[in-house]
Amino acid sequence: MNFIRKIAFPFSFLYKWITSLRNFLFDKGLLKSIEFDIPTIVVGNLSVGGTGKTPQIEYLIRLLFKKYKVAVLSRGYKRKSKGFLIADNNTNAKIIGDEPYQYYQKFKEITVCVDADRVNGVQQLLKQQPNTEVVLLDDAFQHRKIKGGLNILLTSFNNLYSEDFLLPSGNLRESISGANRAQIIVVTKCPAELSEKQQFEVAKQLNPNLYQNLFFTTISYDKILKGTNKLTLDELNDYEVLLVTGIANPLPLTAYLKTNKITFKHLQFKDHHHFTDQDISLIKSEFGKMQSNKKIVLTTEKDYVRIFVKLSDVYYITIKTKFINHFKDFDNLIKAYVERSTRNR
Repeated sequence: MNFIRKIAFPFSFLYKWITSLRNFLFDKGLLKSIEFDIPTIVVGNLSVGGTGKTPQIEYLIRLLFKKYKVAVLSRGYKRKSKGFLIADNNTNAKIIGDEPYQYYQKFKEITVCVDADRVNGVQQLLKQQPNTEVVLLDDAFQHRKIKGGLNILLTSFNNLYSEDFLLPSGNLRESISGANRAQIIVVTKCPAELSEKQQFEVAKQLNPNLYQNLFFTTISYDKILKGTNKLTLDELNDYEVLLVTGIANPLPLTAYLKTNKITFKHLQFKDHHHFTDQDISLIKSEFGKMQSNKKIVLTTEKDYVRIFVKLSDVYYITIKTKFINHFKDFDNLIKAYVERSTRNR
């Protein structure tokens, strides 16, 4: 814990009291939670940012969209709009947020909508799209006003919630006891070769309840880069690479590039950063300084939806969630929940 966070440690007790009181009131029914007559799957975390919610949501979309009419509801973090919106051909990352826009661009078969008020969001969704059969609630674990039918809690392998502190001295949004609301816990961003012994050690630290299912996932990077043209990962060894990121935790990506012996210069921005004209000028300036005739700007898929209209020659690398083991068990839990719900009997 750094010096500033040590100073902030006493304020974490106040934060804990406030969040614990709020959860207590919801648990006792003194604050109302609304449950909808439709499968609602919550994907969230206890900490702020960087646990891999976006690829997990995409995994669920791929699992369900061929059989069910799927909708994703997000708040659209840092969007330049308010209220309830359904993504269409007139929307962009500024209007609905980078993650929802990414879902909309990749999965035309589903409905993507945004609303900071999750209850109103589902109500408006079902009013405008009454045939919806499954709602995926992105980053809604702390939104207690809506009661998810199935709660999936994510925690990063290198930053387990069991080893973290409450804000502002740590990164937790609420006490680790909040994990008890989850039926499924997924440890994300694990080393690809995580052994069963290591999984057992993590399980001991998290100490899940008997009714909770624990899974381990890693990040799978696509070998084909997308963007201006198509380029393989192996071809990057012949290029000078300017890596531009505006995500919470770029370390897995930078480690992956280094493992593949790809050299790069890294321009790092804050999570969900909206790239200004000044930022684009900086990127172009750094790109211009590169001496090689073979050079590219490389970014993440989430960042690409925010900057591709401002840069003429940019590529991105896509990622997917990959279960280290027991993926069929996870899939069956999700399918069983959806199939037994009232709406889809």
